[in-house]
Amino acid sequence: MNKGFLQVYTGNGKGKTTAAIGMAIRAMGAGFRVLFVQFVKGKEYSEIKELKKNKLITICQYGRRCFIKNKPKQQDIEIARKGLKKVERLIKSNKYKVVILDEATIATNFKLFDIKDLLKVINERPKDCEIIITGRYAPKELIDIADLVTEMKEIKHYYSKGIKARKGIEM
Repeated sequence: MNKGFLQVYTGNGKGKTTAAIGMAIRAMGAGFRVLFVQFVKGKEYSEIKELKKNKLITICQYGRRCFIKNKPKQQDIEIARKGLKKVERLIKSNKYKVVILDEATIATNFKLFDIKDLLKVINERPKDCEIIITGRYAPKELIDIADLVTEMKEIKHYYSKGIKARKGIEM
């Protein structure tokens, strides 16, 4: 791998984290070490259980629970900021060829940490480190520096009919 790009998966549609996990699996299949970081999320979802079985991936979660419908508490802010500092150290270790920052845009949107701090982490990464950032509300500053931006657009979703998240499909 020569140059690492910055990919952003954003939008209100389903599939951002799923696409990033697909990239993680592809990278591991090529023998690359992957750092998979989740902000906001703290549960051990089905995909986390499965990914933990692979020795090429390191998983870090910096969230207690998903608070999207409520305001974050001070504890949520502290967890995310400490997490971003640790992520910065892990990226600079040059141990990982692919780094996924799941829900990092949600973290900036809810002011868990500042976009400037996230951009600093991205811009100071080793040159061959691919970074994938997911989440709704990707800020313009991030989109402007990204090499690839994919917007997941919701056209129709069964949630609107009252269907809850299902194990093995959404969680």
